[in-house]
Amino acid sequence: MYKRQGENMTTANEITNKLWAMANKLRGTMDASEYKNYILPFLFYRYLSENQDHYLEANHLEDFYEVTDREEQEEYLEEISKGLGYAIAPDYTWEKLVKKIETHKIKASDFQDMFDAFNTNAKRNPTEEDDFANVFSDVNLGDTRLGTSTNERAKALNDIVLMINDFAFKDDNGHDVLGDVYEYLIGQFAANAGKKGGEFYTPHEVSQILAKIVTADAHRSQEQFRVYDPAMGSGSLLLTVQKELPGGEREGSVEFFGQEVNTTTYNLARMNLMMHDVNYRNMNLRRADTLDADWPYDEKEGTQIPRKFDAVVANPPYSQKWETKTIDREKDVRFKGYGVAPASKADYAFVLHGLYHLDNKGTMAIVLPHGVLFRGASEGKIRKNIIDNNLLDAVIGLPANLFYGTSIPTCILVFKGIEARQKRDVLFIDASNDFVKGKNQNKLSEDNLRTIIETYTSRKDVEKYAHVASLDEIKENDYNLNIPRYVDTFEEEEVTPLPVLAKELKETRAEIEKSTAALFEMFGELRGNSPEINEELAQFRDLLK
Repeated sequence: MYKRQGENMTTANEITNKLWAMANKLRGTMDASEYKNYILPFLFYRYLSENQDHYLEANHLEDFYEVTDREEQEEYLEEISKGLGYAIAPDYTWEKLVKKIETHKIKASDFQDMFDAFNTNAKRNPTEEDDFANVFSDVNLGDTRLGTSTNERAKALNDIVLMINDFAFKDDNGHDVLGDVYEYLIGQFAANAGKKGGEFYTPHEVSQILAKIVTADAHRSQEQFRVYDPAMGSGSLLLTVQKELPGGEREGSVEFFGQEVNTTTYNLARMNLMMHDVNYRNMNLRRADTLDADWPYDEKEGTQIPRKFDAVVANPPYSQKWETKTIDREKDVRFKGYGVAPASKADYAFVLHGLYHLDNKGTMAIVLPHGVLFRGASEGKIRKNIIDNNLLDAVIGLPANLFYGTSIPTCILVFKGIEARQKRDVLFIDASNDFVKGKNQNKLSEDNLRTIIETYTSRKDVEKYAHVASLDEIKENDYNLNIPRYVDTFEEEEVTPLPVLAKELKETRAEIEKSTAALFEMFGELRGNSPEINEELAQFRDLLK
């Protein structure tokens, strides 16, 4: 889903289409959202195994796979774990797994043994254990939907392994496109998972808008760009920021932070980042509820100090309920000075959490439902405080039906740290009518996307599309940010000249008279099959005169 040049993109797309078609044949009646828990982990396992092969070769440790001495093998595993953050024992490499299947020597228990061994070896590097531990926990080897018997389930898993092994995941130039394939597959699974798809995937076009906005002020010479997604899903948005960042392709150019409450989705994110060559040392991902307690932070003399970021991006769950009765949110440092979001709608809780972690020179872009623009009570108070503090930079209205699982129109709120704000105004963009109609979801074209970004960058009024409103203008509207208050998209109907209108009426009247005459003629020709019916028809014709 990312910008690659020429045939790279085509190749990744072709591979994905073939892989997807094969996967659909294999999954039978299993739901797509569930089947991803088999395809994607095995794809990742292949990546880890082959990545270890490259590491051993680069460090002249190829002898590891031939070592039979237990103690010597342990030394190798410890050494590999220090370098990679994980280690795969010789008996459980991808190559060994495929060979067992092809020679019919695989046992049903081998899959469980393989994952158990991986988890055990992940503990060899305690500082990086969180990056790899239980990453394969969603592979349910006992799922009866794979087969009613142990042998049937083992065969289903064998087929998945052989299917994944059937692809080289290289383009014609030898470049690895596995990361792109993985990303495509996540999108395919999301599209076929209905409502559940929106829980782990943000459409790429929307991700691009957010990423382009938060990297607009970044420059190539910057040492390391810090980005945080407090509701990261499968991690696609984080990766899109890297793609849009000048110099983002440079090793270690980005420090990734992300948080996700759903275990399955958290696992997807870990896999996704690593398969896009993000070094585990540059990613800090956490499975937790963002709203429950603050993270990320540093500790200094026993005090928690919030980590600050150059960019915060998010597409959190819309209007989610959260606990405010049993927990005193007023004492939470993230919300002090602004207010607490209502229990029924946590939208502004995500906003304030993001602002709390935004650097004074940073930019935050977050996707939310339109209700955040105008709802009153506690949300109105929060909105007023944010605007009065001059943190809101732009409001961008998006078309309806862009996201999986919901058809409601959404908006992007853009915030800037106090040092990044140059003016006391807010840019409003109404892009709600600019989209390409799709079968199930609407899409943003490249032109749609370009128009939004160019309008955001130029920050000028555009008739029926954009308006730069002063803070005084917003205050006059009682801090209501509803976009139609600022961008008038009303199209006046063209006035028809009276002579043209008279001509059209004459022509219409003539048509009516012609049709009426034809109708009467038809009635006159009607004949019944009895004297009684003919009498009724005659009376009917008299009534029409």
